[in-house]
Amino acid sequence: MPDNNPLEGQFELGDFELQSRKVLPDAHLAFATYGELNEARDNVIVYPTWYTGLHHNNDAFIGNGKALDPAKYFIVVPDMFTNGLSTSPSNCSPPFDGMHFPLVTPYDNVIAQHRLLTEHFAITSVALAIGYSMSGQQAYHWGALYPEFVNRICVICGSARTSAHNWVYLNGYKTIMEAGEGWDEGNCAEWPPKILTAVTGLAATMAWSQDWYRASGFKLMGSAGLKDFLVTAEGFFASWVPANLYHQTLTWMAADVSTHPNFSGDLDAALGSIQSTALIMPCDTDMYFRVADNETEVAQMPNAELKVIHSMWGHLSGMPGVSATDEAFIDDAVRELLAR
Repeated sequence: MPDNNPLEGQFELGDFELQSRKVLPDAHLAFATYGELNEARDNVIVYPTWYTGLHHNNDAFIGNGKALDPAKYFIVVPDMFTNGLSTSPSNCSPPFDGMHFPLVTPYDNVIAQHRLLTEHFAITSVALAIGYSMSGQQAYHWGALYPEFVNRICVICGSARTSAHNWVYLNGYKTIMEAGEGWDEGNCAEWPPKILTAVTGLAATMAWSQDWYRASGFKLMGSAGLKDFLVTAEGFFASWVPANLYHQTLTWMAADVSTHPNFSGDLDAALGSIQSTALIMPCDTDMYFRVADNETEVAQMPNAELKVIHSMWGHLSGMPGVSATDEAFIDDAVRELLAR
């Protein structure tokens, strides 16, 4: 079969109750699948999307001969709520359209994804829940909520709880967006130009490391200089519906594996409940998700290993299709994890 031959679909959730007790009307998950489900229905890898991610963005990590090999595994890539494909401010029915959209947590995403796997595909177990950034946070939530269903988890540049520094940064995003004239009016379908420029500048400050900028890493991405690079980055954010990005930011800010009745806010208990074999892979120059945070988390997990990505690419070291060297390092580590 070809390296990537995804099948796209949409799973209808009906009226979906969130952790907040609010109910999303006629909710749905968009998704893509790669490979074929085996007879035992247990060769499954779930790989959700992340902040500003759509399911096709996962393609670079998936392919014949790679760790995530569709010739061996049935790989399910669910789109996160708020990304514009699954239920989002831009496509939700009233009363939750636009800026009226309720908070969606990582647990809400994972519970919906579990329903997709069990109700739509009749899957009996998951070989690996893997994720990068916000989808790495979802992998933690998979392990905590469904410890007997998930055999392994892999977290790439993510954390079980959004750290205080990370939250403060995201609150800056939130505050900038809210500063736009008329932000709370209508559906926030278009970016105020100055707000778009400010959001782009803040994102570019944190997504890549100081080392990357010192080495003029933007030239490796085809930009002649910093201004050209920022124009390109602004074009990327311009493609997003502002209300979607705003509510995706709120999801990231709310990420905390302990905020579930099973754990009552006890982070150590939530981490200790993750029985899955776990591979946690921070990057040493990532300014969102720090190695020290993952070290603390791994110490509370019974079957976890920390493997650091040494790279100048910062948070982007874990994004598929960005750094070939980092991608090969991650692929080797995931292949070893799947072989256990």
